[in-house]
Order: sequence, then C-alpha cells, then structure tokens
Amino acid sequence: MSAFAPDSQYINTDKIEQIPYHVLADNVPTPFYAYSATQIKTDFAELKQTLPRDIKYFYSLKANPNKTLVSLLHQAGTGCEVCSLVELEIALRQGVAPSDIIFVGPGKHINELTQCCLAGIKAVVVESIEEILLLNDIAAGLGLKQDIALRINPDFIGEKAKLVMSGKPRQFGIDEQLLPQAFAALAPLSHLRLAGIHIYLGTRILDWQALANNTQNILTLAATIQQTYEVSLDFVDVGGGFGVRYFDKEKALDLAALGEALLPVVNDYRRDFPRCAIVIELGRFLVARAGIFVTRVNYLKPSRDEWFAVCDGGANCHGSAAGINSLIRRNFPMARLGPSRHDDQHRYQVTGPLCTPTDLLGENIMLAELRSGDLIGIGHSGAYGASASPVGFLSFGHPAEVLVENDQAFLIRTADSVDTLLAPQVCQQLSLPCA
Repeated sequence: MSAFAPDSQYINTDKIEQIPYHVLADNVPTPFYAYSATQIKTDFAELKQTLPRDIKYFYSLKANPNKTLVSLLHQAGTGCEVCSLVELEIALRQGVAPSDIIFVGPGKHINELTQCCLAGIKAVVVESIEEILLLNDIAAGLGLKQDIALRINPDFIGEKAKLVMSGKPRQFGIDEQLLPQAFAALAPLSHLRLAGIHIYLGTRILDWQALANNTQNILTLAATIQQTYEVSLDFVDVGGGFGVRYFDKEKALDLAALGEALLPVVNDYRRDFPRCAIVIELGRFLVARAGIFVTRVNYLKPSRDEWFAVCDGGANCHGSAAGINSLIRRNFPMARLGPSRHDDQHRYQVTGPLCTPTDLLGENIMLAELRSGDLIGIGHSGAYGASASPVGFLSFGHPAEVLVENDQAFLIRTADSVDTLLAPQVCQQLSLPCA
C-alpha cells in the first residue's frame, strides 16, 4: 500500500507502503520527505497504458531532481528534461543516454550549452534567435554539430492552465510571428540541425478536454511549420502540464477520457508525419502523489481563540504547502500520522518554526486531536517540495529524503547539518588584476 489513493486527497495515516511512519521517524530526523516507489511506478504505468502508445515521455527534473527518483523513472522508461548543468549531470550519472535528454530554459549559460554539445544530447531547446547564434558558435568551436528544437511562444493561449506559459509576452520561446526571422537565421548555420519544436502552454491543467485541445493546436502548428518551411522534424514536444488534485473542490484529471480524446489527434498527425515522434514532458504528474512531507509537532499553544500546532518543519521545507508565490493560500491534504486514538477533530493553525507569519502550512484545518510529539503528514508532496522552497532561510537547511518500497526504506538524501551549511562560507582573498 502506498501513501495515497490515486487522484484523491486521502492519506494513509498509519504507514507508507509497509512501513509505519513512526518507524521512519525513529530512524530519520524530522522533518523529512518520504516517497512511495510503488506509487511512482503505478502512476507512470497507468499513464503509458491509457494514453496513445506512440507517445514518448520525458521526466522534468525541476519537479524533483533527486537522483534516485530520476533513476527509478528512467528505468521505467522516461527520458529527461533538464534545465541546469547540475540537472544535466544528474541525468548522465544515472545512466540516461544523451539521446534521451533535452535541455530547456530561457537563460542558458555558455558552460551549459558547451556541455550539451560535448555530451551530444537529443536537443538543446533554443528560446531566442540570439541563443541560436551563440550555440552555433559554441558547436563550431568544438567542431561538432548539435541538434536543436525551437521553443515557440504561439499566438494561441493554453486552456485551463493555472500558470500560463505562452500566448503572451514571455521570456520563454520565440514568438510565433518571429519564426520567419528564426528560420532565416538558422538557414546558413552549419553546426546546428533542427530536430524538433517545443511548445509548453501552461501547468496544473486538470481538464482533459483542455489538454486534448492544447495538443491539437500544437500539432496543427507543427504541421504548418513543416509544410511552410519544408522541414522534417524528428519530434514535437507538446509540453505537458498535467495537473494533480491538491485542494477541496478540485476534480482529478480524467486520464481515460484524455487518452480517448488524444487517440485520433495523435493518429491523424502521425499519419501525415510518420517519422515525427510526439513527446510529453511531465514532472508533477509523475511524482507528486508519491510524496509525503512528515513534520513533528514541537508545541501546541493557544492564542486568542485559536490553537497553533508549531512544527519542526515549515515553509522553509515545503513552500508550496505554505502558499509561497500563490495568489490564494489553500490547504494541501494533511493529517495526523499514526494509530488512531479517538475520532475527535479539532481546528488548528499548523505552522513551522520560522520567525515569519507566512510560515503557515495549514490554515483553519481540521485534524485528529494533536499532542506535542505527534507527526503530521502533508500529502501530494513529491513535486516542488524542498527543491522549490527557501531551505536556506534561518539556516535550517535541506530536510532528509527517503524512498520506500514494500518493507524497505532507503535514505536518498541526508539532512543538512551545521557543518554542511557552514562549509561553503569562506573568507578568501581574491587575486584581482591590477587596474
């Protein structure tokens, strides 16, 4: 049994897979993240079985870059979409073939582009004409030819996205109306080869019809580009943005309906362009449900008419649950972990240890009655957890991470210590050139 029922807010409050939470907490310092390997494998297997067979999947490391999870997903059949030099190195060190890696991002550094060329990755996703010219110069200097994909900011806007990534002025991609200039710039360059296009419309989409419509619009544009510019693409990356149900009143993505809707869309495109693969990049959808954030109640205190449960991990470890960068703060699925004592529910303000009122993990949330020392779990926390949080704030550091499969647990990241936090702080005189 994994931590959660798929696509629900239910948390198994007793154990993750076959290991009770209190056993983990006796061996790993709280706060920590725990991930269910079974849930990750199950979610990806369902995705492959439900959507059209021809689709290829790339895992977006930005969702959770832990190298053990990257390896697990790659072994299950995903490629990798990376956005930094470290993410590229993680993928390569986990045995991901360069031909299964794409590099995305609007502000790639020369070092990053150089390493992409040296590794010979599947494609550098270029996001501006200036980047096209820079990459060609780098590849020429190395005596190499690098495959690229054009990231396009289309004229149309993605439907039902919580965060819109295109169709407006954005740092991402080349505006659709600038494609003639982009192709003109690319034509004389002998060290780049156009292998694909990439369009990412938005994130956290829970409406299957919107995802199907977005895919149809992207593939229509891909067909127009190939016909207009007389190019043959190896792949079209249609983005992803599949949502996960976090909050009350949200309806889980109907994967079966999406698969049925995508089948004719994919088949029609593949009939006209049989050698062109369709790529979907997913992060949140592959790992969010598998993760739970476990924190311990340090103190219970009344203040005016409220009860506060003050925990040892807060917004510094789980900024998403605290609503950092969200316009509206809403509660993630949350529960007291451990054997049931009784059924009484009480209203709490669940906070972390930080000296800021924004450190609020659960607001006016009903939980089984708490005592100091109890464990609280925040569900659907496998994506955009610690890596998207201000773990350096107040120098608490990065929490531990654990992977659980059946009755086995593996520490896959140690918690920061005083020594690891202080080690990068130096006072070293720089040797500067004379003016």
